[in-house]
Amino acid sequence: MSTNHFETDAIRTQQPTTQYREHSVPLYLTSSFVFEDAEQARALFADEIPGNIYTRFSNPNNTEFIDKLCLLEGAEDGIATASGMAAMYLSMAALLRSGDHVVASRSVFGSTHQIFTVLFPRVGISHTYVDVNDDHSVWEAAIRPNTRMIFVESPSNPALDIIDLEWLGKLAASRNVILNVDNCFCTPYIQNPIRWGAGLVTHSATKFIDGQGRVIGGAVVGRKDLIKEVRYFARHTGPAMSPFNAWILSKSLETLAVRMDRHGENALKLAQFLETHPQVTLVKYPFLPSHPHFSLAKKQMKSGGGVVTFEVRGGIEQGRRFLNSLKMISHSANLGDVRTIATHPASTTHSKLTNAERAAVGITPGLIRVSAGLEHIDDIIADVKQAIES
Repeated sequence: MSTNHFETDAIRTQQPTTQYREHSVPLYLTSSFVFEDAEQARALFADEIPGNIYTRFSNPNNTEFIDKLCLLEGAEDGIATASGMAAMYLSMAALLRSGDHVVASRSVFGSTHQIFTVLFPRVGISHTYVDVNDDHSVWEAAIRPNTRMIFVESPSNPALDIIDLEWLGKLAASRNVILNVDNCFCTPYIQNPIRWGAGLVTHSATKFIDGQGRVIGGAVVGRKDLIKEVRYFARHTGPAMSPFNAWILSKSLETLAVRMDRHGENALKLAQFLETHPQVTLVKYPFLPSHPHFSLAKKQMKSGGGVVTFEVRGGIEQGRRFLNSLKMISHSANLGDVRTIATHPASTTHSKLTNAERAAVGITPGLIRVSAGLEHIDDIIADVKQAIES
């Protein structure tokens, strides 16, 4: 374990310098690697020695990115993936077998919901959803003899529900199941699920880790024995991250701390403004005292993160007018960018859910998700204000 501070590890964790004495790690744009001799080739394929064989398996840029992320998350090992959803799928499919069962928080990203409800049933993997606000006894009762994993998002997308990770970690340990936490909204700078007992942590690195809307990527980090299974599954199915994307994401981690500080500062000020506006009927942000899990958020998160959700009086029609009236803020399905982004989850990211399924996780027809960017907060608030009032 490193004795450095987060910011130092994020900046100074690099691949060894080559004979060219570069200060910044170069791009290793190669599909394959040359063996020194036949014995080295044999030993590499037999996993007797570490080293690069083929970029689908490993690459110096990918290694640097994942080594850095593991250090920041407090994980033993990890693997980089082509996208966030590849990471979510790998973290479950690599460890689950036909007949296994998963307990999951009902409030999950739309594509994760499709994995549970459409893809996994095809191979005999079942699930039980539990509401975040359900009593602990409901979570305990949901675990069956064939339960292999608990999967949660905290905060959830887009409802911003907070789950007690410490309690879940103890429950998972007592029942000998894997706790798998999607840490996308927080990043390792704000929250470390492994500290609370998670065996696996998944990321869509496309979001705040990249931070500028440039590349797609994901990661799974956690216990070494679990990552060994994930790596085997990935090696033979091929969802490898591009070395170029890994190079970008490793560089992005160098500025993660300063960016997340500003994202959180702007998001909190935006949420506070929205709470005072007469045309806003609902505001949800983890570090607002009005959030139902405010004390829990303060316990396990360094800040409230960069995402705010709210609803304008008048429901979905007023929500559409709000989005169409924005002048500076981007209307996009992404989040975690330096540019502030507004999204309508019911018609985009969570559109594949039924009306009842959306209602069950707090996604009302007029709900707006805002990813607070790094622009000046006065300009963000001014655009939101004029869009609401127009």
